[in-house]
Amino acid sequence: MNELTLDKLEPGNRAIIVRVEARGPARRRIAEMGLCPGADITMVRRAPMNDPVEFTVRGYFISLRNSEASTVVVRTEGARS
Repeated sequence: MNELTLDKLEPGNRAIIVRVEARGPARRRIAEMGLCPGADITMVRRAPMNDPVEFTVRGYFISLRNSEASTVVVRTEGARS
């Protein structure tokens, strides 16, 4: 079981959200998108300049800036490579 932040995932990798370390309005925005502990998330792709990053969570696609993704800690056990 490895813990890392969302910005470190590679395309196709799956993970489970462990915690969100953002504070204030950024934390609220992330929670409103469904990024809560226990949610399954898959990294889809990076933009050409590596920012933003696209994920699927709870059946829909979301994009996060790397600065936002770096505040979400995930567990990668059983992740696809």
